[in-house]
Amino acid sequence: MSFTGKATYTAGSALPESAEDVSDLVSIASPFETPLLDALGDAPRPTRSTVHEWMEDALLPNTDTVNDTVYGNATTDTAFTVAHGSRFRAGDSIRISTGEVMLVTGVATNDLTVVRGYGGSTAAALSNGLVITILGNAALEGDDAAAARFTSRNRVANYTQIFSATAEVSGSEEAVSQIGIGSELTFQANNRLRELLRDLESTVIGGRAAASSPEGNASTRRTMKGLLQFITTNRLSPGVGGFPSDSALSEEQLNLALRQLWTGSNARVDLIVVGGQEKRSMNNFISASRRFDQMATGFRQLISSYESDFGICRVILSRAVPAGTVLLLDSTRIGVLPLAGRSFQFKRLAQVGDRSTGQVLGEYTLELRNESAHGVISGFTH
Repeated sequence: MSFTGKATYTAGSALPESAEDVSDLVSIASPFETPLLDALGDAPRPTRSTVHEWMEDALLPNTDTVNDTVYGNATTDTAFTVAHGSRFRAGDSIRISTGEVMLVTGVATNDLTVVRGYGGSTAAALSNGLVITILGNAALEGDDAAAARFTSRNRVANYTQIFSATAEVSGSEEAVSQIGIGSELTFQANNRLRELLRDLESTVIGGRAAASSPEGNASTRRTMKGLLQFITTNRLSPGVGGFPSDSALSEEQLNLALRQLWTGSNARVDLIVVGGQEKRSMNNFISASRRFDQMATGFRQLISSYESDFGICRVILSRAVPAGTVLLLDSTRIGVLPLAGRSFQFKRLAQVGDRSTGQVLGEYTLELRNESAHGVISGFTH
């Protein structure tokens, strides 16, 4: 096999005869930061299989919606259709988003029979899509036990992905004196490690598992699901489904998204991960309230954390987030796990010929528990 690595003749122009004055420092300007991985920290445990699974469960839902477009009299009708009749029982007190409270007296598939304006509440017109909240069930004294209801646990899986890069230097390149470094092979291995860490952050955010044979085989590479593929429940876009249509991220949009996550789960969103475009939009939240006096010599427009009624969120700027996208994450439900014994490491390979070769290798997966506890806002066009 021909040599393809670093050699003395690939170092640049020939050395001049005169002595050199070169700083003993090697500077790298290429981006290699991993702010999301740094925020998440090391996983408390490794995965033990290339197919990593975890268990999730949920409580019985206590909300639903009206799914009925035909009424005799929307203010007095005592029967209407809902989207999920199995969520209701006779004796449920329910509140419609109009403020009216009703008592359910019968359930037939998705059709409810109710007492309107229960307890002196004001009856209001029904319409399709109104949100229904189940306040609680009132059991009859001395009645038999109601039929048992339950939810089923489900297993969620992701797949480990192998990240690998090779460093190779000639025997001569390893032997000669270098400026600013000791071993050329070690220096090349460190650069490859920076690149793989950068790739891991990008994959944790935007990676996708294969549609078929995701576990991999002799001809199919195994790839992990990233955050953007995992999160499906809370996906918001400007102008869609009543979400504000601002083309740039606004505080109204951010608060509405945080409220939706709080309403639908017990998540505590503590990370807002954005790219440069959306970070500038967040900084502009404070534009109207900036104040300066005549002695001020600096200008500051920076939001590093955002505190709302729904919690305190650290704002993270990551190059791996696609333009026009905002990630809202509960970091307590996220882990980037190495396969046991396969965290990033450098292994020297058997020497063949007059060259030294090594491989930087790691195998990782993303564990995202309860995807409904996280959210994505996408589609900003500014």
